[in-house]
Amino acid sequence: MKRLIRSKEKKIAGVCGGISQYINPELDPIIIRAAWLILTLFNPLMLLAYFILALVLPDSSYETA
Repeated sequence: MKRLIRSKEKKIAGVCGGISQYINPELDPIIIRAAWLILTLFNPLMLLAYFILALVLPDSSYETA
């Protein structure tokens, strides 16, 4: 079963990298980061959502096989 976790490939907290891994492992995290940035420009609450996800999502070291 797939789990949404923070990624090791991170720029800030690994949230966008984790989302891209959850959607499609071959998806480049830069696409998710760019989309998140554009959404944040139009809706500043996305910034709050990012930090909440950074606190709530488990780290990639928490992943079990």
